[in-house]
Amino acid sequence: MLDEKKLQEFAGKAVGDVAGAMSLLMAYIGDQAGVYVAMDGAGPMTADALAERTGLNARYLREWLSANAVAGYVDYDPASDRFTLTPEQATILAREGQPACMQGFFQAVLSQFEMHDQAVKTFKSGKGRPWSEQSPCCFCATDRFFRPGYAANLVEHWIPSLDGVKDRLEAGGRIIDIGCGHGSSTVLMAQSFPNATVLGIDFHAPSIEAARKKAADAGVENIAFEVATAQDFPGSDFDFACIFDALHDMGDPVGAVRHIREALKPDGTFMVVEPIAGDALAENMNPISQIFYSLSTTICVPASLSQDVGYGLGAQAGEKKLTAVLNDGGFSRVRRATETPTNMVLEARA
Repeated sequence: MLDEKKLQEFAGKAVGDVAGAMSLLMAYIGDQAGVYVAMDGAGPMTADALAERTGLNARYLREWLSANAVAGYVDYDPASDRFTLTPEQATILAREGQPACMQGFFQAVLSQFEMHDQAVKTFKSGKGRPWSEQSPCCFCATDRFFRPGYAANLVEHWIPSLDGVKDRLEAGGRIIDIGCGHGSSTVLMAQSFPNATVLGIDFHAPSIEAARKKAADAGVENIAFEVATAQDFPGSDFDFACIFDALHDMGDPVGAVRHIREALKPDGTFMVVEPIAGDALAENMNPISQIFYSLSTTICVPASLSQDVGYGLGAQAGEKKLTAVLNDGGFSRVRRATETPTNMVLEARA
């Protein structure tokens, strides 16, 4: 028998989810049109005043501001009919590069809605879908979302949590960043460790082109990028290898780990940064895991299944499965070196 109370509760949740989905779209429009940036620090203003400030249509702004006010993304004072972007809201919505800015996260979600027809087709087929068949918006969003976290944690927290790695890289050494995407992590390490040489590799040629431009714009010279897979990249005798949020996307992660082990010096270190997760679904009943499971359904698992082996780890693999992959690839010592609310950092040694 249908429980009317439970029905109403679930209907309320579903309506809230629809509202949240529309909030992300409104937030992305505000980001792309520069509205949040224009409001940041400007104090209370009417839609007409904001139109003068931005050059945008006042009627569109009024509707957009109303949607944001109901969502709690801006504050509204009915007495003066003015809207305000608070410092807290601005940190999340307007301040690019801040670790708390979520516009990259929003963009990643919207990139999946953009390609929803292909996502449905892939899901129904049971086949894989290569990373290259994602929306270009997805590539930009991935870099945009992860870059502030790398800037806040990679050099200051993650690398220092590894045994002896920071001192080794400050003295020199060779670094390889596998699955580097647009190269934000690669460039950051090259800048932070000028005595070291850094190689970034990725199997997606357009991303490597973007990474090379990023390095050139930053003016770093101790860096190079190559199109290659984790199973066949060139070079050997690396002191430090790292993968950021990409091992679970690989079709043959064990083969990748084995090749990395062979390319490292005998006393080299492999750092694996992966989305935070418990080892069982029951441990992951939280909003962050919900987002990662969802993105994994349309991005990560399809990417893995499109490649040889098709291991399909998924973005919520958990430490136990990741450790097994690392062990099978030749690393006998694996430990969780540190973590953030969204990532775990594993240190692997032979």
